[in-house]
Amino acid sequence: MTGDSEDPNDEVQYHVELSEGDVANAVLLPGNPERLDKITPFWENVEEKAYHREYRTATGEYEGTPISVTSTGIGAPSTAIAVEELARVGADTFIRVGSCGALQAEMEPGDLVITTGGVRQEGTSDAYVREDYPATADHEVVSALVAAAERLGYDYHTGITMSADSFYAGQGRPGFEGFEAAGSTELIENLKNANVANIEMEASAIMTLANIYGLRAGAVCSVFANRETGEFLTEGETTAAETASLAVKILAKMDEKKAEEGVDRWHAGMSLD
Repeated sequence: MTGDSEDPNDEVQYHVELSEGDVANAVLLPGNPERLDKITPFWENVEEKAYHREYRTATGEYEGTPISVTSTGIGAPSTAIAVEELARVGADTFIRVGSCGALQAEMEPGDLVITTGGVRQEGTSDAYVREDYPATADHEVVSALVAAAERLGYDYHTGITMSADSFYAGQGRPGFEGFEAAGSTELIENLKNANVANIEMEASAIMTLANIYGLRAGAVCSVFANRETGEFLTEGETTAAETASLAVKILAKMDEKKAEEGVDRWHAGMSLD
């Protein structure tokens, strides 16, 4: 077990069952283990590394760039475990790839939402830092995701994501036998009026942990439902997967350019050509 080791990076991680060298620097984080079967077909030289509990991991290459994917299960607690243990074995860039409910009327099912920051409505990140600490996406990750969506020709939006701890009461849906949590009837309208783009369950915890640890993180989610218009359609899983995969390649190019220029951060004045 990892906790018994003098160096927690030396041994197989307790939950994800991975060791150093099993994953690339950049890891995509879907929730459902079955989503690996929709992500890895875009890659070459794919090898499944581990499958324990909800954590299924594969590593391969996207157009020559090393890349990994680990499923996290549903919600922030299990996702935080994945981020912790993946960081221990060498990962430094995390991109959530998932589905979401859109809050703005112009967002259609199948569109992508690229997260710029998060409303920390999940409780996991509260265990790490005070509640007014912001959940922000790394600007390099956001730029790479936007560039990837543009290159691939996919419809996308950028904005603030609310991460909830509950699929039903925490997202303004009725519970068993019509139960309504306090404030649930106003939740969606309040978020929409604050120009929040979408709701899901993991992004703000990923971004908060990444910021605390000095890592890079962001999120791209496919719109499955629009809470304003009532539209529902499970489309766009593969577009989010392809966008995130290309973004990892673009991030690798950014890192090469930074090394050439001798700077710490990529900026818009630096060409990737």
